[in-house]
Amino acid sequence: MSRRVRPTLRLRLTLLNGVLLVGAGAILVLLAWLLVRDALRPTDELLPGTVVLLSDGRRMDAADWQRQLVDAASGELLAKGLVALLAISVVGVAGAYAVAGRALRPLHQVTATAQRLGEATLDQRIGYSGADDEVAELAKTFDAMLDRIASAFEAQKRFVANASHELRTPLAVMRTEIDVTLSDDDADAAEYRRMATVVRDASERANGLVDALLVLARSEAQAGRQLGRRTECDLAAGTANALSAMRREVERIGLRVQTSLESAPVVGDPGLLDRLAGNLIENAVRYNHLHGRLWVRTGTDGDRSWLVVGNTGFEVDQADVPGLFEPFRRGGRERTGARGSGLGLSIVRAVCTAHGGTVRVVAQPGGGLEVTVTLPSADAPAVNGTVPIPS
Repeated sequence: MSRRVRPTLRLRLTLLNGVLLVGAGAILVLLAWLLVRDALRPTDELLPGTVVLLSDGRRMDAADWQRQLVDAASGELLAKGLVALLAISVVGVAGAYAVAGRALRPLHQVTATAQRLGEATLDQRIGYSGADDEVAELAKTFDAMLDRIASAFEAQKRFVANASHELRTPLAVMRTEIDVTLSDDDADAAEYRRMATVVRDASERANGLVDALLVLARSEAQAGRQLGRRTECDLAAGTANALSAMRREVERIGLRVQTSLESAPVVGDPGLLDRLAGNLIENAVRYNHLHGRLWVRTGTDGDRSWLVVGNTGFEVDQADVPGLFEPFRRGGRERTGARGSGLGLSIVRAVCTAHGGTVRVVAQPGGGLEVTVTLPSADAPAVNGTVPIPS
């Protein structure tokens, strides 16, 4: 069964203009015809029996003469009016078709640009430079959408490249250690144990990166929709567990820890919330300096529960803070080979978004950061939408 042919927008606009033009012309012709018939009735004011002397000398009754005159004038007016209406309609419809085509030309540019778009042509834009009308607004909106899509593609490419680099590094270390040890004919048990230790450390790093990627994907997948698990839990308990897990590292670098862990009940995925607190504590310890400070606070304020983690460390410009949330960014720098995978704050942002919360990072004078996470408390109404992350 063939599809019914639908008229294009250009044709519909042309038909609409044509109908309006023909209708207006027909009304004008009808009004002119009525006015002429009314104007050619002078004998109505004459006495009955009045005659009219014609140019050829004949006499005719005034009423008959008027009837013939009105019929002739009306017929001639109607014939010429219809011819003029036909000519004007043809010219008007043709002009409307041309004007509609010119007005819709930017829409064709939008369509052609969209059809040409691909991963290799995302730099193309409409660049409309006509009148500042609805078409210009549509073209600007389309160009802005292309800018966002191009940025998303670039971010995806960087993410894939960085993830590949991060995974390749431990694999290359393992392969190099194995090849060097196996090629050494004089290698003894101690050398093989050293190789095993290096391979184990590298495999743990690769496994940690894969786990972080899975957590990030899981968190982002649940953003903006119902969480897979919704259990009432306490941010203070998860934070205390994270601090306990980092105790040996804290003691090793001599950090001074200040805690104020008041109850902060929330509802959400316990695994993701524990990872949120763990990432913040790990970052605060990992990017601190010897004998630095670490402060952690939790609490609730009405319908919001909050977690604050602050630390001393190297200086970070506040303008670089938004970049900290990008995957594989460490201290605002891309893939420096430093400790960690660079996914900590990316996971924190994704978990906060999935739970309808916010995260705020403030660079501290003299170095370090203070991160504040705010989530709906357990007593607050459930939030299933996403909340923008302020920088």
